Amino acid sequence: MKKGGFRTILGGNIGNALTEEIQKIVRSQKSEVRSQRTPDSRLPTIDYIVAEVSSFQLESIKNFRPKVAGIVNITPDHLDRYHSFKEYGNAKARIFENQKEDDSLVLNWDDPETIRVKSEKLKVKNEKPRIFYFSRKKEVEGVYLKDGVIYCNLPPITGTVPTVPLIRADEIRIKGVHNLENAMAAAAMALLAECPIEAVIDSLREFTGLEHRLEFVRELNGVKYFNDSKGTNVGAVIKSLESFQNPIILIAGGRDKAGDFSLLRQLVRERVKVIVLIGEASEKIKRTLGDITETVRAQDLREAVSISHRMAAKGDVVMLSPACASFDMFINFEDRGRQFKQIVMEMN
Repeated sequence: MKKGGFRTILGGNIGNALTEEIQKIVRSQKSEVRSQRTPDSRLPTIDYIVAEVSSFQLESIKNFRPKVAGIVNITPDHLDRYHSFKEYGNAKARIFENQKEDDSLVLNWDDPETIRVKSEKLKVKNEKPRIFYFSRKKEVEGVYLKDGVIYCNLPPITGTVPTVPLIRADEIRIKGVHNLENAMAAAAMALLAECPIEAVIDSLREFTGLEHRLEFVRELNGVKYFNDSKGTNVGAVIKSLESFQNPIILIAGGRDKAGDFSLLRQLVRERVKVIVLIGEASEKIKRTLGDITETVRAQDLREAVSISHRMAAKGDVVMLSPACASFDMFINFEDRGRQFKQIVMEMN
């Protein structure tokens, strides 16, 4: 949005807190008021707020009404807070509860739970937003992947042209199928917010990704190391495992959030060479997955990296993607990821 010329602030429940970003603007405006020399001076305005909103925050909304809303996916998470997966999905669906006919909603066509909540919640809603989709598997009204190219057919964007190619998938610098989905969702939402298509394409091509999201750390002796500490639930780890064809040594474990680790069995069988376990959930994960691949327990993260280093062969991938929260051993997932990177960079 900034590349498209819009004054934009970004905030969320992870990273920059939205309230803090707004307070910065308010303080800046007050400072500018004090320094005004003419009565005609105007304060800077904000065109868009880009907000990441958690299910926890959505539980208590009253009037929250985004002009463009999006649900990237709904996969099992925070089941230590919610009584069921359905309850968690219903909480996330509140993001479009107050939207009206001139608002837009972007959904993941490939995600069954997202489609379920859309069908159930919109069925009883009087005023419905305009609905668009993104998909890796199907040509949808919105943004989709076909033959390695991301296409857009959003009516406000394409006009009389049925489909516009945006970018080849291999031009996107961030790795992983989940990042491909994130890129398509972000593109659709930006275009619906009237961001110029050229700015969207440039951003897709230039964005290098965020720390702790399938972040490449280094290659040592032909082995590549990735920090995916933000993979704090089973669904996120599924996406990360799907991103590699090379044999994987997976470092997992931490504080369990009532995750269903059995959902990993098929991908672990197909792609994971060894699982190295840390933290409180080690025993539960071992009981669930230990019969289908070699499983080793480590006392801490440093030992887990050391074991992975010894067991890895040229061409392998070592990935920290815990499927758990970090609070049993670390301050937060950022602390866990940075410690992992430091340990990896110290190896020789």
